[in-house]
Amino acid sequence: MSQTTPELDQLCINTIRTLSIDAVQKAKSGHPGLPMGAAAMAYVLWTRHLKHNPANPAWYNRDRFILSAGHGCMLLYSLLHLTGYDLTLEDLKNFRQWGSKTPGHPEYGHTPGVETTTGPLGQGFANGIGMAIAERYLAARYNSPNYEVVNYKIYAIVSDGDLMEGVASEAASLAGHLKLGNIIYLYDDNHISIDGSTALAFTEDAAARFEAYGWHVQTVDDGNNLDAIHAAIKSAQEETERPSLIKVRTHIGYGSPNKQDTAEAHGSPLGEEEVRLTKKNLGWDPELHFHVPPEALAHFRKAVELGKKWESLWHTMLGGYQRAHADLAQEFENVRGRTFGEAWKKALPVFGPEAGAMATREASGKVLNAIAPHLPTLIGGSADLAPSNNTYLKGMPEFQPGQPTGRNFRFGVREHAMGSILNGIALTDGMIPYGGTFLIFSEYMRPPIRLAAVMGIRPIYVYTHDSIGLGEDGPTHQPIEQFAALRAIPNMTLIRPADANEVVHAWKLAIEQSTGPIALALTRQKVPLIDRTKYAPAANVERGAYTLGESSPQPKIILIGSGSELQFAIAAYEQLVKEGVPARVVNMASWELFERQPKEYRISVLPPTVRKRLAVEAGVPLGWHKYVGDEGDVVGITTFGASAPYERIYKEYGLTAENVLARAKALLK
Repeated sequence: MSQTTPELDQLCINTIRTLSIDAVQKAKSGHPGLPMGAAAMAYVLWTRHLKHNPANPAWYNRDRFILSAGHGCMLLYSLLHLTGYDLTLEDLKNFRQWGSKTPGHPEYGHTPGVETTTGPLGQGFANGIGMAIAERYLAARYNSPNYEVVNYKIYAIVSDGDLMEGVASEAASLAGHLKLGNIIYLYDDNHISIDGSTALAFTEDAAARFEAYGWHVQTVDDGNNLDAIHAAIKSAQEETERPSLIKVRTHIGYGSPNKQDTAEAHGSPLGEEEVRLTKKNLGWDPELHFHVPPEALAHFRKAVELGKKWESLWHTMLGGYQRAHADLAQEFENVRGRTFGEAWKKALPVFGPEAGAMATREASGKVLNAIAPHLPTLIGGSADLAPSNNTYLKGMPEFQPGQPTGRNFRFGVREHAMGSILNGIALTDGMIPYGGTFLIFSEYMRPPIRLAAVMGIRPIYVYTHDSIGLGEDGPTHQPIEQFAALRAIPNMTLIRPADANEVVHAWKLAIEQSTGPIALALTRQKVPLIDRTKYAPAANVERGAYTLGESSPQPKIILIGSGSELQFAIAAYEQLVKEGVPARVVNMASWELFERQPKEYRISVLPPTVRKRLAVEAGVPLGWHKYVGDEGDVVGITTFGASAPYERIYKEYGLTAENVLARAKALLK
């Protein structure tokens, strides 16, 4: 933007502060302290450095800004309104109210200009690492001399709380290793948390820690020194081989005579009298509420024309790029529009009888390697378990320092950060990220899984070793309650394919999904290939549950299997048929997909007239009674696992064809 005067700068900064104060006070709820203390550094970033277009928040080459300390969201909402996004003054007045665009923490897809949902501390910090990885990959694949069609930066304001959370440490360590020089984080070092001084529990040398991670670290001693903040950001922009952290000493609740530098300014309104005193202290008329001085607004709104200019220049460059590199430009256009063509679908394998019994994790690896050459933005890896998860793309390079075209990703033993980084990658239009670990370690990933579901974004989780079938590793590694835990998350889809061909269709669905994350729960042990000449096609798995086979349109009993345990339901079904019992066997691979089907279809699979139903799954029975009803039963597990070869464990826990048959006959009696 154009040159300003110190007086105009201060007016603009205090506009941010007072808007934030007024919104929190009107809502009688919120966090005024961070916006008051961080207003100056946010102002410098947004008016002197951030490349964005308020008229088009989705412009592909915009810089990304993350308020990782999402509790201070009035700082972001004020900036969005002032710089010309579709966020009105009335929206600010409705802060934290039903149906407003200004919820209590920033929500992706809800408020224009919000890049990711933040609030749980550390998540935004780690999301930014994923965004930076995506930018590096896209730039390396699509940029050419004279045509840098992807060259944005990832900015964030992070807090003491973000730095305390372990996920930030995991992500920061990986970012340092990868030398992600497109990251610039401003650390709001205000020394205060909810309990009081951060010295109560946080006395480490954070700057030294980040230097040890391989970050470029600077310190600004005065959070109101605009020139020093500007110079630090410029220096960070020039550092291209290391992520940057700028530690800025701020004062929470800045300007409040009685609450500055206290915990009282953190999570509660200042109070009517303190608002008046603060405004007077800032040289503001205490009788004015939600006041935006015209000269301040005019200065902020220069972002509108500047943003249009930036995007226009980019489109002009994109036109030249399309003429100079037609094929690559078309691929880039397809990626941005998530138009992946049909070649990858034609590459999907079909497993015939010659494939024999196969672990579904092995089948998953074969599918991944078949489709990856046709999906240029399919990128992912594993939390140090690539050989076990079968997530490695053979013949393709690894994403490493100096090699950003790599598609095989090494997350290290960092499941929590992996989940959050996948979210950041998924928030980049056209990217298809996946990450693998053992199903049991989904527990380490639960916060980012939940946030992916909240945002409706589409990371793919490859969860192998999905039951006691992993055997000798014992109860610490054998998932029991994890199916139920994942199924409890709204907008989350869990699929347990029963054989190799169902894995194919599970991956097809995962690539084509429109909202929310998908988890593929895959076996370590081999499972038999279902004879599709006798039973329904594997493509039906895309409907979640389907009638695999039946001996009569009016069965007396329905056997329901899931994943690797479907084989026991099939065996029991076949024996019942031999004995002349009208029966049906249903594959319930995904509750969530099944629930999305029309009611008529669901009734056709599980007709209410058939009240004898038996489900079998190697996990807690919680939730299964919705499908088996009051007269049904569940063969499941209500204790933790054990250490032994998996065949013995299955037998001891009653997960056998013989026990399923006996339980079915008991129901029929």
